[in-house]
Amino acid sequence: MELSLIHIFSVLAAAWLSGRIAQRFGLPAILGELAAGILLGPALLGWLGPNEATRVLAELGVYLLMLYIGLEMDPGAIARASGGGLLAAIGGFVIPFAAGMAMMEFFGYSTEAGLFMGTAMGVTSLATKSRILVDLDLIGTRIASVMMAGALFADTLALVVFAAILSLAAGGSISELAASDLALAFAKAALFFGISALVGMRALPILGRLIKGAGFRGRTSSFTIVLLVALVFAEMAKLAGLHSVLGAFIAGLFLQQGIISKRWSGEVRDVAHDISIGFLAPIFFVTAGFHVSPSALVDNAGLTILVIAVATVTKIAGTALFYLPTGRGWKEGL
Repeated sequence: MELSLIHIFSVLAAAWLSGRIAQRFGLPAILGELAAGILLGPALLGWLGPNEATRVLAELGVYLLMLYIGLEMDPGAIARASGGGLLAAIGGFVIPFAAGMAMMEFFGYSTEAGLFMGTAMGVTSLATKSRILVDLDLIGTRIASVMMAGALFADTLALVVFAAILSLAAGGSISELAASDLALAFAKAALFFGISALVGMRALPILGRLIKGAGFRGRTSSFTIVLLVALVFAEMAKLAGLHSVLGAFIAGLFLQQGIISKRWSGEVRDVAHDISIGFLAPIFFVTAGFHVSPSALVDNAGLTILVIAVATVTKIAGTALFYLPTGRGWKEGL
C-alpha cells in the first residue's frame, strides 16, 4: 500500500476548509465534508480520488468516531431513552421501507430491487447521525440519547434485513427468506447484544480492577486498553453480521463502567475526540463523497428526485407519528 502524504494532506485540508464553510452558514461540518468529496472527487472535478491509504484511514475514522460517541454518552440516559428511540426507529424504518418497496414495484422493478430500495430509504446511519450531533453540540442532551437509541435499533434492523436481501439476491425465495435468513440474522444480532451486555457488565469491571492492580494507570495505557477492548467488541459485531461501528459504540458505553480510572477517563475521551473528529472521521466523510456516481444520477434523474422526496417525507412523518405515544408531542417528534 502506497502512503501518499500529499493525498492525505489534500483530503484533510479539503475536509477542514469545507467543514468551516458549512459551519459559517450554520450547517453541520459533515455536510461540507461530503460536498467536498463530491465536488473534488471523481464525480465532478476529479482532483482527488480514493486510494487504499485513505480507505484504511476512513475506516479507522468511523470506528474511532463511534468509540468516542460511546465514551461521551451516558449509558443510563441511552437506556431511559430506549422506549422512545425504539418507537422512532420503527416509524422511521417501516414507513420509508414500505414506501420504497411500493415505489419500485409501481415502476416495474424486481422484488429484490424493491427490498434494497426500501432498506436504503429506511436505514439511519449511526455514524452520520452521531457526527451531526457532535457538530451541533447536542451530544449529552436528552434528545441526543433518544436519537442515538433509535439509530442503534434502526441500524441493527436494517443490517439484519440487508443480510437477508443479499441471500435472496443470491438465489433464495421470499418464503425461504422469511423462514430462515431473517430468523438467523435476528438470532445473531440478539446473541451479540446479549454477549456484549454480559461482557460489559460482568467481565469489564473485573478486568478494570486487574488493570489497576497491575499499575496501568496513565493516560496512554488507558487509551490503549480502551482501543483493545473496543476492537474486541467491533469484531464481535462483525461476526454477528453487524457493522464494526455498532461494536465500537457499545464498547464505549460499557467502558465507562470502571475499566479506566476517573482521573483519566476525561482525557481518554479528549484523545479519542481529537483523533476522530480532528483527523480521521473527516477523511471518512470526504472519501464517502468520492463514491457518488453522477452518471447514475443523471441517467435516472426523475427517479432520483422522487426517491429523495419520498424518503424525506416518509422518514420525518413516520418518525414523528410513531413517536407520539411517548407524550412528547409533534414538535419533538419532528
